[in-house]
Amino acid sequence: MTNPILANTLRGDIIENRHRGAIAVCDPRGRLVHGWGDTAALVYPRSAIKALQALPLVETGAADHFRLSDAEIALACSSHNAEPEHTETIHRWLARIDLDDDALECGAHPPLHDKTAAALLINQVSPRRIHNNCSGKHAGMLTTARFLGEATHGYIGREHPAQQRWFDALGEMASIDMRALPWSYDGCGIPVIAMPLRSMATAFARVAAPDDLSAERGDAIARITAAIAANPFMVAGSGRLCTEIMELTGRRVLVKTGADGVFSAALPEQGLGIALKIDDGTREAAEVAVLAVLEHLGALQADDLEALATRRRVPITNTRGVLTGYREPAELWS
Repeated sequence: MTNPILANTLRGDIIENRHRGAIAVCDPRGRLVHGWGDTAALVYPRSAIKALQALPLVETGAADHFRLSDAEIALACSSHNAEPEHTETIHRWLARIDLDDDALECGAHPPLHDKTAAALLINQVSPRRIHNNCSGKHAGMLTTARFLGEATHGYIGREHPAQQRWFDALGEMASIDMRALPWSYDGCGIPVIAMPLRSMATAFARVAAPDDLSAERGDAIARITAAIAANPFMVAGSGRLCTEIMELTGRRVLVKTGADGVFSAALPEQGLGIALKIDDGTREAAEVAVLAVLEHLGALQADDLEALATRRRVPITNTRGVLTGYREPAELWS
């Protein structure tokens, strides 16, 4: 199956790049309510599933034991910019579990936030593991391992209980055997498992409408989604679409990006979950496409759409600041 064009990049009046992809919109029973493209195809969900990977942090009692704040729980679900508020919060969190950022087994990379990255350069400070955009997720896994008395060294290994726990949680949410699926390593070092786009959307539909789940799972989802909605800055940061959408919508629209053109969303008012993958992995095309499908589903109100206008049709300028074109939804959405 050839996936449809979800977004276009224009230079002048000519389409320069066409971005194909697939989108699954499911209800909590796993029924495909809307679908564009091959929704059965296996995709790596990357960071778009971090809220589901955080379920063991709450369900085991680790979050309560270490008195995690909502901001810290949001960071466990984040791909953050490593702005000072992010890194300082994680530093304090790690100290509370008697660890420091050397315990993090994600690699170091410069902050995603340009001004913060520039400040490190000016001060001749090398990026540390805490600056990794996934360090909040890793802190969450370390916290759970610490609470359960497990080895913290090597927690990123596939066979470590810290990984096995989220395999189980995601498998239950998606109604799929995660261990039977192809896998590799994610950018931050933990295992990443390829799963059908439709299964991923089903998992987020159950985040949106957890009524048929166990009381323990429902309570964990409620705590995680409340933390995310109350702390959208912690989930991403300045200038990031995830943060901007949730600042506008609160709990109406919960969204999370993943590397290489992936997005997930949960729509509690509609009881729907969304999973999206752009074939060529272009992040900017995924952002345009997720806004298009949210608008199509009526999840964004008129004020939201007005505030996000330059995100839905993105002006592109050259190095001289001259407008050269736009990135915009394809005709599929018109």
